[in-house]
Amino acid sequence: MMQISDSYNQKNSLINAMNRFIGAVNNMDQTVMVPSLLRDVPLDDGEDPKAPETDTSRTFFPQDGDMYSSYVLLKSIRNDIEWGVLQGEERPKEVVPEVPEVPEVLRAAVEEDDLEKQFHFHLTGLHTILSKLTLKANTLTNRYKEEIGCRN
Repeated sequence: MMQISDSYNQKNSLINAMNRFIGAVNNMDQTVMVPSLLRDVPLDDGEDPKAPETDTSRTFFPQDGDMYSSYVLLKSIRNDIEWGVLQGEERPKEVVPEVPEVPEVLRAAVEEDDLEKQFHFHLTGLHTILSKLTLKANTLTNRYKEEIGCRN
């Protein structure tokens, strides 16, 4: 019984989520032979365009963005995960994202200096974001195959 529980927890680990994302981006990178074909092609991933924009993935992938900009962003995030993020002055000014307002839950945890709450908050956020990015990489790969007329 312990093995089943452990394998389930490992499946949901941050390391596995990162590996799934990196694998999806590597697959995307190997599939997309001519990235310039992605320019000006909308990233329509089958979502309802009339649905309210409460999905946080819209922050990374704006509705009017094209597949090429999404492709470049996904590769950039993969590189940041694999090689680390540039700190301070090493990072180009135009790449530094705006910091969103700190949620009340995190603000309270920071004030209390409760590292466990901060850790779990960020771990949950990272896992959620990596899952969404993996889905976007897989969607982009499938859309590219459709665009060039390649079906498996």
